Amino acid sequence: MPTDPAQRRDDLARLRRVRDRIDREYELPLDVAELARGEHVSAGHLSRQFKAAYGESVYAYLMTRRIERAMALLRHSDQTVTAICMTVGFTSLGTFSTRFSELVGLSPSAYRAWASGRDLDGVPACVVRRIARPVRNREASGWPAP
Repeated sequence: MPTDPAQRRDDLARLRRVRDRIDREYELPLDVAELARGEHVSAGHLSRQFKAAYGESVYAYLMTRRIERAMALLRHSDQTVTAICMTVGFTSLGTFSTRFSELVGLSPSAYRAWASGRDLDGVPACVVRRIARPVRNREASGWPAP
């Protein structure tokens, strides 16, 4: 990140716009090149700045948003796993299942079965989001707790 305060502020504002766009449009076919074009910077520059600011790649952030949304749909809807896969922006059920399992530690169907046995009514939404947040970098071993 630059040392010039005005440039740093502009860079952080750009990164927030990118992150906000991912949060809003996670179900669309987004990629780093498209996000960078929207901010008039190169894909490499955006990737380096995003990772430096948020500690994860643009792709990892997008996957986490998609999996978080899929987890909520698995808990609260009766849509099929395939429908949820497509709803959150994946085009391949295999890729969705693999990424879901890597980040959550369970397959989508196993997660749905696990979540259906939990009484989360009355638990504040912020707490549910915290305990249900996907774990990155294959750190999901041992989760969820029985």
